[in-house]
Amino acid sequence: MKMYLISDNVDTCTGMRLAGVEGCVVHEKNELRAALEKAVADPSIGVLLLTEKFGRRFPDIIDDVKLNRRLPLIIEIPDRHGTGRRPDFITSYVKEAIGIKL
Repeated sequence: MKMYLISDNVDTCTGMRLAGVEGCVVHEKNELRAALEKAVADPSIGVLLLTEKFGRRFPDIIDDVKLNRRLPLIIEIPDRHGTGRRPDFITSYVKEAIGIKL
């Protein structure tokens, strides 16, 4: 199984290509939907990398694939501008999930 990247900027796509990961660059909602459908239809893709911006802008599309498909595994990665998450997002996630403060 291979990895595939759907990115919102060329720099992230170029960097991942240097690491051997193929991908595409999309900007609009309909382009994202088409790229996701193409990636999900390819049985050789086991891990689908998406830049975090898509998760924030189009959660309905991303969540639909996550909830209704077993494969590919979708992982949101930061782009070259860094992550949009708070510095303590992991500890706050654990606290919210199980009620323990770390």
